[in-house]
Amino acid sequence: MIAGTLFSFAQKERKVIIKTNHGKIIMKLYNETPQHRDNFVKLAKDGFYNGTIFHRVIPEFMIQGGDPDSKEAKKGAPLGKGGPGYKIPAEFVEGLVHKKGALAAARQGQGNPEKKSSGSQFYIVVGKQFSDSELDNFEKKSGMKYTDEQREIFKTDGGTPHLDGGYTVFGELVKGMEVIDKIAMMPADGRNRPNEDVIMLKVKVK
Repeated sequence: MIAGTLFSFAQKERKVIIKTNHGKIIMKLYNETPQHRDNFVKLAKDGFYNGTIFHRVIPEFMIQGGDPDSKEAKKGAPLGKGGPGYKIPAEFVEGLVHKKGALAAARQGQGNPEKKSSGSQFYIVVGKQFSDSELDNFEKKSGMKYTDEQREIFKTDGGTPHLDGGYTVFGELVKGMEVIDKIAMMPADGRNRPNEDVIMLKVKVK
C-alpha cells in the first residue's frame, strides 16, 4: 500500500501557475521529460522566476522568459544569456511536438551539438497554421513523421513544427491562451522585448 502510494505521488502531474501583470497562465509539465520537469519545479519553488520578465516576444512564433538578468533590467539592456549556471540534457520524446501552447526549453545554438537546454529559460509557442505541403517539407528535413492528429493540430490550431527535434518540449498550456496571444502582440523594441515589461509576479507549482 505504501509503495503504491509513493508510486502514485511520483507520477503526479505537476501544474505551474504564472501570475503576470497581464494575466494568469497555467501550464502542465510532462512526466515524460523528468529532468526538465523537476528542474522547473525546483526553480519555481525557490522563487527563481519571480520578478523576471518575458524578454522576447514574436507574433506567430513564441514568447520567451526565464532569464534571471531580466529582473528590473533597464530598457535596452541585452537579455537572453542569463541562467542558473548549468544546462539540462536534451529530452526529445516522440509525440511531444511544438503545437500552439507547447512549453519548451530555450537553448544556446552555437557550440551546443548535444542541444542541451538552458537551465532556466523557456518559451511558450504561439505559432501559426501550416499546410500539408509545408508539413511534408518539415518531415523531409527533420526525418520526423507526424500523425494525422498532429497534422490536424498544426493545420487548425497552429504551432512551430520547424523547431521539432531541435528543442525539448516539456509541457503545455492548459489555461490562459488569450494572455499568451496578447503578450505576443505587444509592441516591442529591436530585440523583441516588449516596450512595457511583462513581469512574472509569482510562479508557483501545485
